Amino acid sequence: MNWKVRHWGSARSIDNLSLAQIVQGLQDGLWESTDEVMGPHDSNWVAIENHPELAEVVAEIEPEHPHQYDEEAHLDMNALIDVSLVLLIFFILITSYAVLQKRLEAANATNQKMDENLPVVEEKQVEQQMVQVKVEMKGDQPVILVEKKEVAPNQLLAELRSYSKSAKTEMLLDYDDKVPWGVVVKVQDAAKGARLDRVHLVVH
Repeated sequence: MNWKVRHWGSARSIDNLSLAQIVQGLQDGLWESTDEVMGPHDSNWVAIENHPELAEVVAEIEPEHPHQYDEEAHLDMNALIDVSLVLLIFFILITSYAVLQKRLEAANATNQKMDENLPVVEEKQVEQQMVQVKVEMKGDQPVILVEKKEVAPNQLLAELRSYSKSAKTEMLLDYDDKVPWGVVVKVQDAAKGARLDRVHLVVH
């Protein structure tokens, strides 16, 4: 008597057991071989499979193939993948729509050439309030001119920010018909990044 058994990692134990009761519990599946036992002459807890008086019993009743808990350890990633694909498609559509909207806005302004209600900006207003940007093609390459000064595309935002700190808070954008739409959109984005309030398009 006075044997103790506890499940591995547990602080609670079952006391006052006999060695025969522990063996019977192992055979009935009440305890695993990795659970811990303390005999009447033991001072420390020992795994049942490692106890000298129980190791042979464990070897006899231990199944050839240990239990595998595939279902508990399995993580279904299908739902996560489906949600990720939906979000990816959503962001692609939103980005494509934003670019298309900018192109449509620019095209609409050009189509109003013959509209009598098209606003007219005076030269004095342009000089005082607007940064003049022109995009033209030289060969196969678009060239950006800010106040008649050629600016590299990667320096456009910094150049516009230098003007936005002054009284000029708007942009007057003039571009050739052969300039790719992507370049025009980048110039408009740079204007927003420089916090220029509006972008006026020159109608030829």
